[in-house]
Amino acid sequence: MSESIITPEELNLLIEQTYKVEREFTELKDSYAHLQNTIEQVVEFLPNAIWILDAQGGIFLQNSQAKALAKLFELLETQKDDYEVSYKGRSYLIKSSSYKDKLMFSATDITEQKRKENLATMGQMAAHLSHEIRNPIGSISLLSSTLKKRVIPENIPIVEEIQKSVYRIDRIIKATLMFSKGVHANKEPFMWHELKEALGMSVGYYGYTKEIQFLFPEQKFIINGDKDLLEMLFSNFIINAIDAIELDENEEGTIEIVYENDGTCHLFCIYDSGIAIENKKELFEAFKSTKVKGNGLGLVLSRQIAEAHGGSVKLLEGDRKGFCIKLAL
Repeated sequence: MSESIITPEELNLLIEQTYKVEREFTELKDSYAHLQNTIEQVVEFLPNAIWILDAQGGIFLQNSQAKALAKLFELLETQKDDYEVSYKGRSYLIKSSSYKDKLMFSATDITEQKRKENLATMGQMAAHLSHEIRNPIGSISLLSSTLKKRVIPENIPIVEEIQKSVYRIDRIIKATLMFSKGVHANKEPFMWHELKEALGMSVGYYGYTKEIQFLFPEQKFIINGDKDLLEMLFSNFIINAIDAIELDENEEGTIEIVYENDGTCHLFCIYDSGIAIENKKELFEAFKSTKVKGNGLGLVLSRQIAEAHGGSVKLLEGDRKGFCIKLAL
């Protein structure tokens, strides 16, 4: 039998084919690496934690958010779809899907969404209760005014305490209804002294036991705003200051409002000598109060009222404890 002889031309062709296959294999490998890198970047770009498991249940691919929630991964249930898990005080929505031999899990942080839903529910319930309470409170207020004119002088302080308690309840009702409906400012120009007089009456109705000195601006200037809303804004801070002084060890206290006009805004700095503020992070959280008496809406509404007047409210950091209220001119 004669042996087949490979000619030089055939050998060159075979070598060329080998190089061609090698080049195609290299291109295919590079393409696969590029595709894998793209998939990893896409997974990393996603806003939620992603785990992709192989057939043996091991982690085939995960993003940095998933790595940060490694302990949460241990809580996942492979047999359940679309469920919630609580982990370190936060809520996560878990979703899963499968493709061939791969199983994918995603964990989305829904804490803020649930908080807003809870706030909406609480607001609706509080608004309903406020409507129910408003009528009897109005009757009590009217009857107490009539009673004050008829009782003997020795009993007048008792009636006044009733009126102060009714005033506090009425403030809570107004705040709750405003929170549920939203803040809408009807702006008209008025003099500062008009608001100052209204604040003096609010302080008188609120009542306190210690000797408190009130230092309000003496300047004459015009404010373009909703006087009723601004009365609520300032009285919220003044009443908070009164409560802080009442809890202080000293028998005397001072509440001072310092005014300045910077050419674009009215600036009011409200200082008090009461106890220090705790849980500063929760100051502007609805239904979370740093006070025993608070309902958690005063500062939230105050900020909304200031924003409705083109301004803001912020906590002052420094030697003196207080807040700065900014209102647009």
